[in-house]
Amino acid sequence: MNRPGSRLLIAVLLGTILSGPRAVAAPPAGPAQVAPGHVLRFPSDFGSHPDYRTEWWYVTGWLTTERGETLGFQVTFFRVQTAVAGDNPSAFAPRQLLIAHCALSDPALGHLWTDQRIRRAGLGLAGAREEDTRVWIDDWQLSRNTAGYHASVPAGDFALDLWLRVSGPPMLNGAGGYSRKGPAPSAASEYYSEPDLVVSGTIARAHQASGVRGEAWLDHEWSSQYLPPGAAGWDWVGVNLADGGALMAFRIRDPHGQALWAGATLRDGRGHTHSYGAAEVAFVPGRRWRSGRTAVLYPVNWRLRVGTREFDLAPLMDDQENDARASSGALYWEGAVRLYEARRPVGRGYLELTGYGDPLQLR
Repeated sequence: MNRPGSRLLIAVLLGTILSGPRAVAAPPAGPAQVAPGHVLRFPSDFGSHPDYRTEWWYVTGWLTTERGETLGFQVTFFRVQTAVAGDNPSAFAPRQLLIAHCALSDPALGHLWTDQRIRRAGLGLAGAREEDTRVWIDDWQLSRNTAGYHASVPAGDFALDLWLRVSGPPMLNGAGGYSRKGPAPSAASEYYSEPDLVVSGTIARAHQASGVRGEAWLDHEWSSQYLPPGAAGWDWVGVNLADGGALMAFRIRDPHGQALWAGATLRDGRGHTHSYGAAEVAFVPGRRWRSGRTAVLYPVNWRLRVGTREFDLAPLMDDQENDARASSGALYWEGAVRLYEARRPVGRGYLELTGYGDPLQLR
């Protein structure tokens, strides 16, 4: 595990990432605010948006090794605008922080291989380009070219070197990329997905390398007020469907587990996309699993309703808890899941569960 060199970085981060209106004070000019009507433009919107408080590039997917093993993987880079630099001209002033999480879901191991990093942006050691996707911390990096993405993460006990070929246009979530997260229009993000990425490359576990192939999903999202007041966490799923389509769904929860808001995007196999509002999406928890490390209880099986369709979610394995409290301050469950409809397998993807231990709030 690569830990930050200063407690200051964690203190700043906990006041910005994964928080809503209770975040630390903004820089004097204030962060930019997400508003409806903005038109996403590519390739520039593939890049970083440093005027907004938080941003992430989230890659998740399923892999098959040369030996026929089934694995899940996650590579995530976060960018966080801080309030501590002000007008300080020093190159060492931490105007932006970069955080990265990576994980492998390995049924043979029984839990995740994980690692994490955090750095202040600058001096060539960490950063996020504005003109296109290129985000890095030291030798960890995610970059984009006309064919797709390259993720290279040489972690402590494992490593990923993956090429992700794009097979279609970005899927804009919400209203043309404006994704509401609560009753107030200000609680929102700009949000698009790149589903059905075709993956090839190599992984290594305990220094034993293997070629892999599979499919993946990339989310890119930026916001200055992600959560509404009273939110404790969220549930999110992104699934590549067997018919060539894609499904993204989420709900924002209060401390009692009730939905404050929800939304979904469904792209069918012909490329037609439909967005669903809060009243059309329901997450119903099923079987639960308790972590032996943290004692947190997570619902790992779900019934999901999107419009008139009902799905069931089942995990590749129960223990896919990721303890990232040394970097982002978050403890969450993030894992590979299968999607079923009328008991038939119809897709594979990833499920994220946050706020099941402590609510997502300042500490």
